[in-house]
Amino acid sequence: MLNNEYHRLLKRQIRKANLNLLANPDFAIFLNSVNDAYNSFDKDVKHVENILEESSKELFVANQKLRNERDVSKTKLENLIDNVGGVIFETDLNGNFTFLNTAWEEYSGFTIENSIGKSFKDFLKGINIEGNKEFSALFSKDNKYIEFIFRKEKEGKLMWFELKCKLVKGHDGLSKGFTGIMVDITNLKSTEIELHKASKSKDEFLSTMSHEIRTPLNAVTGLTNILLMEDHLPEQVINLKALKYSGEHLLGLINDLLDFDKIKSGKMKVNEKVFSLNNFLENIKSHFVLRTQQKGIEFDIINENKLPNNIIGDKLKLTQIINNLLSNALKFTATGSIIIKIKNLGISHNKINLQFKVIDTGIGIPQERQGSIFESFMQANSETSVKYGGTGLGLSITKKLLNLQSSDLNVESEEGKGSNFSFQITYKVTNRLNLYEPEMVKIQTEYEPLNMNVLVAEDNKMNVLIMERFLEKWKVNYKIAFNGKEALEYIQNSKVDFNLVLMDLQMPELNGYQTTEIIRSLEDETKANLPIIALTAFAQTDIKEKTKLHKMDGFMGKPFNPTVLYELLKKYSNKPDVVKIT
Repeated sequence: MLNNEYHRLLKRQIRKANLNLLANPDFAIFLNSVNDAYNSFDKDVKHVENILEESSKELFVANQKLRNERDVSKTKLENLIDNVGGVIFETDLNGNFTFLNTAWEEYSGFTIENSIGKSFKDFLKGINIEGNKEFSALFSKDNKYIEFIFRKEKEGKLMWFELKCKLVKGHDGLSKGFTGIMVDITNLKSTEIELHKASKSKDEFLSTMSHEIRTPLNAVTGLTNILLMEDHLPEQVINLKALKYSGEHLLGLINDLLDFDKIKSGKMKVNEKVFSLNNFLENIKSHFVLRTQQKGIEFDIINENKLPNNIIGDKLKLTQIINNLLSNALKFTATGSIIIKIKNLGISHNKINLQFKVIDTGIGIPQERQGSIFESFMQANSETSVKYGGTGLGLSITKKLLNLQSSDLNVESEEGKGSNFSFQITYKVTNRLNLYEPEMVKIQTEYEPLNMNVLVAEDNKMNVLIMERFLEKWKVNYKIAFNGKEALEYIQNSKVDFNLVLMDLQMPELNGYQTTEIIRSLEDETKANLPIIALTAFAQTDIKEKTKLHKMDGFMGKPFNPTVLYELLKKYSNKPDVVKIT
């Protein structure tokens, strides 16, 4: 007889086996043991089920939490993407859009639904890309990063956009497509355009004002030089020299302002050429020795050790640097001396390091002001500009000219005892032993007659008057053309060959550039190759490049130095048989 307390599975197995439990009492002990095992197993299973049920509830809660966080993050991301200040897009390798945010609809005027799956080329036809680049060439598997600016007209308004994107690769390393952004930069671009216009207007203003100021200044300095060359009363010398100094001083102030603007705009470049250092120093000495003698100041140039004769560098800028420092020293030195010291600091890798010092016994600079004197329009104190004049640009320009050549300007000074301005500059050395240098420009009291024919194309009557006075003094045969058309008529119809044309750039009818272009295209090779020197009072920084572009042989600024003009004329007065102009 079965025990009703046995486990259900055990009862089923005893019936199936048809066991007689009463026949063998040992069965009861064994079956009780099996029954206990079954009951223990049921308890374990139930415990596991309870654990699983609890775990399932926890997983369900965690899963729901993750779903909610995912949905919240997705919503935040979608809101962020849709509210970002620009278009976010994805394309496949063929340029077909696979994703666009809502900014696309605002910027392009097309719906996202109608844009997905279509190529960007369908929407950006007629777009003007900065630099004239082609879209098809930009979106290429060869371009890992793409960046450009384009403009698009929308509802009659011109809009500018900046596009940046990169090539996206999958886990397998294969390219999948592009992802990027388009940002509206209309305001930024408009500001840039306005700044460019303002800069251009500023350059035009400076150029025009320079021309308007230099033109009458040319008359003042020109007539003063003529008066000094002619017979005059002894008591007039002081007044004439004062007039000449005032004109040259005004010209110096104008040049300082123009140079400062040129450096600030980044338009000034270093132009390296071979030049004679010895000849350079002799020229400096010949120019300043007379000026220092007039003030009763000693002036000397000292070579502290052996210097090479020929070096490679920007001679014009070195001249300007030394002239600025010497003029500054001369202005603030009443007694004593001004000395230039040059020292060879050594040659390495075909380059020489030179040290220049300009030492004066002038008023000196207070210690607390030595840091500010290199700033634009700054002087040692407020009384300096009143007492000594100047713009306060000389040292600033000098420092910037040195900075352009990887150098710098240093100062050591003590108030009341003078100043020492120094700089080190590196130039290339050359193996050339001899170098042709034009004869040094010196102040000449007498000029040899020049047997030559010169055509002067100039519309300003005062400039013509001054030019005529000089040419007559130097016995130069000349003709005056008051505009470009008259100049062409003289050249084409005259039976006399001109040695040189002095061509004003700003004239009525035809300006200097236009006139030169026509001359250069003449069939007569002699007339087509006639030397032409531009005369200009403009301050444009690209005058040199423009004159070269129009095949001119050089240019001279107005007001001109009569000695420099004489040397220029002498250079072209080399024809033995000159038929005099009648």
